[in-house]
Amino acid sequence: MSNKTAALGFIFVTLLIDVIGFGIIIPVVPSLISELENISIPEAAAYGGWLVASFSVMQFIFSPVLGNLSDQYGRRPVLLISLFGFGLDYLLTSFAPSIEWLFAGRILAGIMGASFTTASAYIADVSTPENRAQNFGMIGAAFGLGFIIGPALGGVIANYGLRAPFMAAASLTLINWLYGYFILPESLKLENRRKFEWKRANPLGSLRFFLRYKVILGLVASIILIYIAGHAVQSTWSYYTIEKYQWDEAMVGYSLAFVGLMVAFVQGWLIRFIIPKLGPERSVYVGLMFYAIGFLLFGIATQGWMMFAFLIPYCLGGIAGPSLQGIMSCQVPANQQGELQGALTSLMSLTSIFGPLLMTWLFYNFSKPDAAVYFPGAAMLAGSALTVVSAFLARLSLKRNIVATSNT
Repeated sequence: MSNKTAALGFIFVTLLIDVIGFGIIIPVVPSLISELENISIPEAAAYGGWLVASFSVMQFIFSPVLGNLSDQYGRRPVLLISLFGFGLDYLLTSFAPSIEWLFAGRILAGIMGASFTTASAYIADVSTPENRAQNFGMIGAAFGLGFIIGPALGGVIANYGLRAPFMAAASLTLINWLYGYFILPESLKLENRRKFEWKRANPLGSLRFFLRYKVILGLVASIILIYIAGHAVQSTWSYYTIEKYQWDEAMVGYSLAFVGLMVAFVQGWLIRFIIPKLGPERSVYVGLMFYAIGFLLFGIATQGWMMFAFLIPYCLGGIAGPSLQGIMSCQVPANQQGELQGALTSLMSLTSIFGPLLMTWLFYNFSKPDAAVYFPGAAMLAGSALTVVSAFLARLSLKRNIVATSNT
């Protein structure tokens, strides 16, 4: 039991360091790209979108491959490879003399970046049915805590140079890799392993799941738009606040830490009371309303302090996603819930390819020096519009399901 407890502790630390490492570098990426290419922040955003997309493409393709490899060779080697890959990425970026090096690092990290997938499998291996849900809660806890610590830490470390946060992230990740190499036991027993099969590693395979349940296709379309809209904030926040409010890396880091606190409050506490009180369907509409208002306010804000205030309605929109997922899960048999969640994860990965490209393109075209109309908040308004359309699609789908249910 003590070995399992120690292993779970390592997994938690691994995930926490992963998220901290990712969060540390966010505040400095715009300025680093701008410095490497000698370009403006809006032009750097265009490169930034492609950097995120290159990572997401590789992760979308290789995550199921590494997941299947872990079923044959065990969780430990795959997890260690993933950690080593992230460490190399941060090191490459620390000494990158050109933008091409940044892309090489992001592609490498995407190929090897299966730490969350493999860590989830590890937790399942060492958990009992009674404590599995509790142990899986560590993933959300690590993500929330890491995203509070990471950006704030990155903003502070950036005072020692734009590359210092990457060096810090590399050090954390490689120390964690070294510790795991000597300490982490294997969790997958030999009798529970299976041979690698390419057909099971098809990244598009899980998306076919939605075709079998056409009753939820409208909700799937709604959640796709939410995921894409979210990149108005996720992919442009640093560029937007630096360009419009002349924030430095520290202020960007503090603002993202505040986002982490708000998300932890809403996702970890508030939804337990709000969703049962409002009901899942009404929670979807209320959440999407808050999202749309938050995006709109971000886009038209005139002073930097307003961004902190407007994060409150935006983060309250976080009640919509769990409500939508809950409604969708009620339309799927109990023995296919895991497949549903896998398909939703694949969907999120796909939107992480197209969402950043769309939103950084909008920011660039409305913020570049020769823009016909200078309006840095264009991506935020696009996020608001997509959220309104998402609410409309959700309403149509839910109304159709209610009618269908009443006729049966």
